[in-house]
This record gives sequence, structure tokens and C-alpha cells, in this order.
Amino acid sequence: MPSFFKDRKPKKRRQQDTENQTTDYSVDQIQVSLSVNLDNIKQKTGNSSDVVIREMKMGKNSDVKTAIVYVEGIVDNQSIQEYLLQSIMKDDYKEKVNSHNALDLISEDMMTIGNISSVTNLDDLFASLMAGDTLILVDGVDQALSASTQGGETRSIAESSTQMVVRGPKGAFTESLGTNTAMVRRIIKTPDLWMESLKVGRVTKTDVTIMYLHGIANDKVVKEIRERLHRIDIDSILESGYIEQLIEDQTATPFPTMYNTERPDVVAGNLLEGRIAIFVDGTPFVLLAPAVFMQFFQSAEDYYARFDIATSIRLLRIFMFLISLIAPATYVAVTTFHQEMVPTTLIVAIAAQREAVPFPAFVEALLMEITFEILREAGIRLPKAIGSAVSIVGALVIGQAAVQASIVSPAMVIIVSITAIASFATPSFDMAISARLIRFLFMIGAATFGFYGIILCLLMMVVHLCSLRSFGVPYMAPFAPFIPVNNGDTIVRLPWWTLRQRPRLITSNTVREGANRRPQPPASRGMVNRDLEEGDNNEA
Repeated sequence: MPSFFKDRKPKKRRQQDTENQTTDYSVDQIQVSLSVNLDNIKQKTGNSSDVVIREMKMGKNSDVKTAIVYVEGIVDNQSIQEYLLQSIMKDDYKEKVNSHNALDLISEDMMTIGNISSVTNLDDLFASLMAGDTLILVDGVDQALSASTQGGETRSIAESSTQMVVRGPKGAFTESLGTNTAMVRRIIKTPDLWMESLKVGRVTKTDVTIMYLHGIANDKVVKEIRERLHRIDIDSILESGYIEQLIEDQTATPFPTMYNTERPDVVAGNLLEGRIAIFVDGTPFVLLAPAVFMQFFQSAEDYYARFDIATSIRLLRIFMFLISLIAPATYVAVTTFHQEMVPTTLIVAIAAQREAVPFPAFVEALLMEITFEILREAGIRLPKAIGSAVSIVGALVIGQAAVQASIVSPAMVIIVSITAIASFATPSFDMAISARLIRFLFMIGAATFGFYGIILCLLMMVVHLCSLRSFGVPYMAPFAPFIPVNNGDTIVRLPWWTLRQRPRLITSNTVREGANRRPQPPASRGMVNRDLEEGDNNEA
């Protein structure tokens, strides 16, 4: 190779290294020159059309160049107009402003907006800009001001669409993090309601907030959740499901180990029991941890109704969950292995229905279950106007046609329909999905060993549930380990005045209220009448 090229190559590399060093320096720190800073902002944002840059001149001789920068659509335009622009463009401070004291005057005397902070590097500058803040830059100053002007269009508070109740608050969370935390603040009015905020995601910089009651929540659990959130290293967080899958104890399980809800009253009730809430900006679903198995069968309405009504409804939900798990498997086991366990009249009727069906009971049940799952998924994904009609008509038409074509028996259609209706009785959608998956394992066990296969699958499921943990708390608590004092709000729901302790393994403060909470009505009706008569005489 000629010496000419050998001499030029290192020189070119030195020039590139020098340019890279200069570029890195300009990207890291805010420069003194306003034009350089604005060029860096334009270059970093790709000269995007929604990044608004408003340049102004201040000072006695209009010699102080100033610029405000914000992103259109995620800011409150009224705040920028009334509290920033009008304040900066007033004539009261014209003679006092110069390049040395401009930022101090703007932040301390001129601007009437609430939250203002100083920014010295471009990383913090772009983080504030993309979060909805407005930046104020002055020529000749190597720092900027960040004013909190977050706003833009957000969805208004509406009724919950996934956790409906007859009695209770109707408001549900929205996609705005500030609105969601404020809704819980309105319910729990105590300074002990603490919040910690952080940003997760290298690209999205999603705001995540931890909320807990100081003195009630377990400090070890709070520390563990905080450490797991800080360990997350991912480019984007688009929904709370990302957080759930990245911090849960065990992923190789169909059962949810974190509870999610879009109801503020449910979050408040769980915070008062010692749990920790995780809010994620951009989603109405809030995560609650630690979670236990029985929590997924509890509804907010259970605590607003009388204890006897709530207990009966909760028992019905658990019974429906068992039906959704083992109803098809039980039919397969009975018709395949244990015909003697069914009354003669009934088994003869079932045998007569299945006489023309060419498939065994397991294939018949598998075919119908898969068909119904397809119809249910299609009904969810179709447009609202035709989704429900297609799913209902599809189920009726396909079921009737399958019976007439002797592909399935009428009894199997009834069993699958009851199973599908029972699965909708589970309050938690995540737990209902788990039952839909495990149902097929029970059917395989029933087709292989009959009732022995069903019992074997039940034992395996119970052992698996007992092995799960949610942030160190046993998933089957308070059954395993058995804690008698905490069993008043599990399968049954005792009266409020008997629930004197919070869940022992979840909270650090188990004392809920005092002992004298039982209702004390008057001893007799005569006493009530006598008190009323005395009150009337006094008024007279």
C-alpha cells in the first residue's frame, strides 16, 4: 500500500474522534449559546412538527434572547399562555432583566406557575420535555428551567367495565397516573399514605408509582418490590402487565400471583390490609401485591352487603369455579369408566343420545370446548355492534347443527354450556382464564384414569398452589399455613365487627380496630318508645 494512504488514514480517524468527542460533549451538557441548544433539541427530536419552539426577547433593549420549548398535545396550553407567556412578556421587569439574572428573575419573581426546577444537562432536559413540561432557555446561560405544565386530552372518569357491582362506588381508574393516585387519596385521607415514583423503560420512560400505607404495609415487602422494579432493564413499558411479568415470583404457573383492578375502592381496601399498589402511567389497571388465592374470588360488593348475603354469594362463586374446572372431565369419566355411579334411568338416556355419535366422550368434549373457546374469543374481537350477536347465534346454530348431525350429544352441549356460564361467575378474569386452561388437563386425566385421574389432577393442582409465593407470602394463606384468626374473610365473610385483625403474613400491623365494635341496640322496644316520648315532650 502506498505511504500516502498510510499517512491519511490515521489523520482521518483523528478527525472523526475529535468530532465524536465534540458531539458527545454537546449532547451531555446544556451550552451557553441559545442557538446551539435549540439546534440540539431540533436534531434530537428529528425536527418533529409537534415540538414547539417560541423565541422571545427580553430586557431594556430587547437584548436577552429567550425561548420556551414544549411538545404540543401533552401540555396544558392554558397554563403556558396565562402563567408563562404573559408573565415573561410583562413590562414590569424590562429594566431589571439581563443575561446574568434572567433565569433567577423568571423563576422567583415573574412566573406564577407552581412547580419549577433547574436543568443542567440534556438528558434531564429531554426527560422533562417528553413528560409534558415546558422548558425556558436564555442565551448566555448554561442551564434551563423546567415548568410543570403537563396536560392534554385525557379520558374522563367512567364506570368500571370489567368489575361491575350493584352497590358501591361507580368510578374507575383512567389512563392518567395523576388522576388515579388522586382518586385513592380522596378515599384514604391520611398523611401515612406514601408514594414513591420512578421511571421504567429505556425508551418509553414510563412513570411507575408505588403506593402503600406507612405503618401498616410490611417494610420488607415494600423494599422487595422497590428493588425488583429498579432491576427492570427493558426498552418499553406499555401496560401494567409488563411490570407484573417482570417482577412476579414465578412465571411457570397458570395462576396469577398479582392482583389487578381498575376500582379505586378495591385499591383502598387492599392498602388498608397492608398490600402495596403499583400504578403505571397509561393504563387503568393497578397491580396489588402480595396476592393470595382466595383474593381472586372476592368482589368489592362483598364488603358492602350483609355478611350472610356476601358469604352465600362467595360460596356460590367457589362452587362455580369448581364446576368450570371439572364438569366436562366428570362427564367424560362417568360415560367412559364409571357408568355404575349414575342412576340407571339417566345413564340409559345418555347412552341413547350417544348411540349415533361416532366419537368417544373425550373427543366429543374436546371438540365442543375448543369450538366454544373460538366463539368466545371471536365475540370479544368482533366489533361491539355484531360481536354479541355473532357469538350467541354462532353457539346456537353450531350446537343445534352438531346435535342434528350426530357429531355431539345433547347432554354434552348442556355440560359445555353450564361450564361456560360458570366460568363467567369468577370475579377475576385472570383466574377464570386459568380455569379455562386447566380444564383441558382435567379432561385428559378423566379420559385416561376416570375419577382417579380427576383426583390426581386435583392433588397436583393443590400441591402446585401450596408451592407458590407472592413476594414471599404463601399463595394459599391463610389455609396453608393455617391461620385461624385470618379465616373470617376467606370462604366465608364474617360480620365487620368480628374482623379485628388484618392478614398476619401481609401486614406489619395486624390490629384493625378496637374490641367494642359490636352493634348494641336498645334492650327493648319499650325503651325506644319511652325515649321518643321524652324527646317529644322536651321539644314541646
